[in-house]
Amino acid sequence: MLKQLPSLFESGVGSGLLLMLMALLALIVVNSPLAGYYETLFNWQIGYVWHGYGFVKPLVLWINDGLMALFFLMIGLEIKHELIDGELNTIKKASLPLFAALGGMVVPALIYIVITYNDPIARQGWAIPSATDIAFTLAVFAMLRSRVPVALKALVTALAIIDDLGAIVIIALFYTQTLSWLALIFSSLCCLLLFGFNRMRITALSPYMIVGIILWFCVLKSGVHATLAGVILAWAYPHDTVKTMGQPAAELEHQLNPWVNYAILPLFAFANAGLVLQGHIAAQLLAPITLGIALGLFIGKQLGILLLSWLAIRLRWAVMPTATTWSAFYGAAVLCGIGFTMSLFIGSLAFGNGSETLIQDVRSGVLLGSLLSGIWGVLVLRMASPSHS
Repeated sequence: MLKQLPSLFESGVGSGLLLMLMALLALIVVNSPLAGYYETLFNWQIGYVWHGYGFVKPLVLWINDGLMALFFLMIGLEIKHELIDGELNTIKKASLPLFAALGGMVVPALIYIVITYNDPIARQGWAIPSATDIAFTLAVFAMLRSRVPVALKALVTALAIIDDLGAIVIIALFYTQTLSWLALIFSSLCCLLLFGFNRMRITALSPYMIVGIILWFCVLKSGVHATLAGVILAWAYPHDTVKTMGQPAAELEHQLNPWVNYAILPLFAFANAGLVLQGHIAAQLLAPITLGIALGLFIGKQLGILLLSWLAIRLRWAVMPTATTWSAFYGAAVLCGIGFTMSLFIGSLAFGNGSETLIQDVRSGVLLGSLLSGIWGVLVLRMASPSHS
């Protein structure tokens, strides 16, 4: 068993399993006598006060606003790679995952809006079910191994990356607080400096990280969500425009991968998946927010991906992945309803200033929708694809 651990972690299965374990641990802790310690820990105020000026945040926000910026940095590097050298570098390659991702974002949001239409506060969470959790979804694919065609795995990877890009745009446009123009000006100066480093062929990481930290602080103070600083830094950091530079962006992504997948995301899961199971569980599951998210992820994702993919293929705007049947494609579409990390993240932005009940409804919906999508998707793929070499 110990000999299999390296391959387990390299395949991506390990990160998915660790996410599941940390989410389960959070559920156990918040529904045990340790719940008070859990709440105290993540409400622990960390920061500094100097001459009356303070920068203090609870631990949960240092995780969600600070550490998750590194997650967005890695996502930004992945998107950049795919657009330059990968599965999205031509219109032909990008067409099917682009249509699939679009359907997988719009239909879940519409389902959520229909269910929460009479509640203007609940409607603020319309984007929660539009996200796919790339780590969880690809971990499940890795566990299925030869049962999934290689071309289908590539499609889902590209779809998840486009989905993440869409989520980044949604966060920037719809979950931005009151803007501070002074902070935005300083943020813009940081951006100019970062891209100036790129133009000067600077490949050393330290100048980018120093300015990136200042950018993170300015973006945080501007009202735009601070994690977007990670995306900006990813696009500023050199790719491989000069042969002698090697591939600095790929090397940085490789260095970030274990820290993000095996430290930051599990910590995020533990801090944000603490669902309190109340006495009236049925009522909790039938709350509009819970129902909207769960049905958006489980029904909306598969429906949206299938409809727009079928339309694109029927109109010959895209082609079906090699060696893939519609049954296997359907199973993959269902698995894309696993929306754990990004859905919880968007939920914290939508209802972070609301009551704890709203956050609990978000957690219920995300966990239920992701669980249903994971179980049904695996069953469909096992039936659709006995084995692929």
